[in-house]
Amino acid sequence: MEINENIPPAVAPTPEPNMILTETAQFYLQKAGKWASFLGIMGFIGTGFIAIAALFMGTIFTTMATMNPMMGAAAGMGSLVTVFYLLLAVVSFFFALYLYQFGSRVKDAIAYSNTEQLTSALGKLKSFFKLWGIITIVYIVFFVLALAFSIATGLGAASMMNR
Repeated sequence: MEINENIPPAVAPTPEPNMILTETAQFYLQKAGKWASFLGIMGFIGTGFIAIAALFMGTIFTTMATMNPMMGAAAGMGSLVTVFYLLLAVVSFFFALYLYQFGSRVKDAIAYSNTEQLTSALGKLKSFFKLWGIITIVYIVFFVLALAFSIATGLGAASMMNR
């Protein structure tokens, strides 16, 4: 018995999944898109304020150190705070960007009944929540590390007091 390799095996065609959005679902997506656009714009403005604050943190900390000699260590912390604020501005920018992109794309998708635009909009929403999840995990890890450091420092200080 000989097998003919030129003939592809019979594969049953899989039906394309179809999802139909009701008018209510489209209305909800359209309203969510408007709010997402608004929050995205507000996020861009907030990011700008954070970036401006970051640029002045070094100067503010140096000025505080010259006004009060007891705050000499604050002058050196200015650059560290500047870097922290710039990092915060970058993260804030991406939150705002993903929200704004979701909002603008979902509004266009609903207005023009464009499935590709809706898919792209939902991809941006996924990116927003993925970033939110990553930041949450990082926050929890830092919190646990700070708690462990605090406990270890407290135990160390307690053991030195008992000597």
